[in-house]
Amino acid sequence: MIPSPIKETSARIMIVDRSEVARSILSHILQKEMQNIYIVTCGSAEEALEYLNREKFDLITTALLLPGLDGLDLCHEIRKSDKQHLTPVIVVSSDADTRLLREGFSAGVTDYFNKSLGYRRLVEFIKDIIQRHAGLVGKVLYVEDSPSTATNTKMLMQNHGLQITHLSSAEEALALLEGADPQDDNNFDVVFTDFFLSGQMTGGDLLYAIRTQLHKSRQELPVLVVTVQDNEDCQADIFHAGANDFITKPVIEEVLMARIKSLLLIKHQYNVLQRYSKDMFQLATTDALTGTKNKEYLFSDGPDFIQKHTNICLMMVDVDHLEQINEEHGHLIGDHILHIVGNFLTTRFQDKLAVVARFGGGKKFTLIIANIAQQKTITLAESLRQELQSLRPEGIAITATIGLTWQNNGDRHTLNTLIANADAALHQAHEHGYNLTKSYFD
Repeated sequence: MIPSPIKETSARIMIVDRSEVARSILSHILQKEMQNIYIVTCGSAEEALEYLNREKFDLITTALLLPGLDGLDLCHEIRKSDKQHLTPVIVVSSDADTRLLREGFSAGVTDYFNKSLGYRRLVEFIKDIIQRHAGLVGKVLYVEDSPSTATNTKMLMQNHGLQITHLSSAEEALALLEGADPQDDNNFDVVFTDFFLSGQMTGGDLLYAIRTQLHKSRQELPVLVVTVQDNEDCQADIFHAGANDFITKPVIEEVLMARIKSLLLIKHQYNVLQRYSKDMFQLATTDALTGTKNKEYLFSDGPDFIQKHTNICLMMVDVDHLEQINEEHGHLIGDHILHIVGNFLTTRFQDKLAVVARFGGGKKFTLIIANIAQQKTITLAESLRQELQSLRPEGIAITATIGLTWQNNGDRHTLNTLIANADAALHQAHEHGYNLTKSYFD
């Protein structure tokens, strides 16, 4: 079955299977699950090769047993092709034993799928492989002490668009990773190292240090290991040391790129999850109206902030007569005033060690300011009060009343105590009027 090509296809897939029923079922599910997909189905390797000489595909699935050339023979021919030599090839079989697996990877098979798991699982597997080979880019730290091997392999990876930093020793690599800024978006995405390196540290030592000394998880910094030993004991050592995956020498280009792209996807998914977590944390801890931190953040993170810093000043800032403004101008204007005040306070203290939070859903704001001398707290509060008075949001004159308290190095108060003291000072100020600053110690 050869459907007409669709413009701007999301993927071009070839299905090779001697069973017409199997080809039809898989093609049908793929068409339903993936938009704008172009599929070619073939009943033999010979038929497949005719199409492969004319068209470029994003992925090829083949049964292991075919009439004439089998699936591994087909893979060998694909790897000889200038057009298809990097195309992912999945062998679909229910009887791929250890020997066939080893021979298959030597032939350049990208992966195997157990046919007994069913067609829908195969479709999900295909979608995952396509995503992994969708042209991900990244930075690779390559550690190899053989100059000739390093030159050839580095060029190979660079030809695929990867940024490569090559070092010849584990010691250099560890020093470079230790000096990296964790917040830098340009850090390495993957480490690719020889397991047996000359010098005091082997590749295995580097791998162990990445996991235990730098505390980088397999998702945060994936590591691919290359080794000349293809035996179970060596493989166990590699995985116990913390590797994500390994390949053996001599390096086969298709296998290396398949492994690296797989690890780049892991790193990409980790980065997406980190960004998603940060966004969710931001939403969960930010007051939607004012842009300051919310009360939940104040009471969850405020106590740690107080414990970690010295000479704490806590202020309760109350926007005066907001109820009257709401009655005269409407709640939308009142909300806009709170938004402007919140934005002002956040900007005012963005360069200081401070927490700015809206206290509940009302018109009070809580400020926790660290590393400030007691004699400067009243001056700061008075300056803040005058700055708020000069805002005039929506052309409306506003004022604020501030109650504050202070904790020096020798004192240790809970957040609740500091808030209660500052609130008491605020009430004392209100007893004398508005647009005032009052300290709990006065």
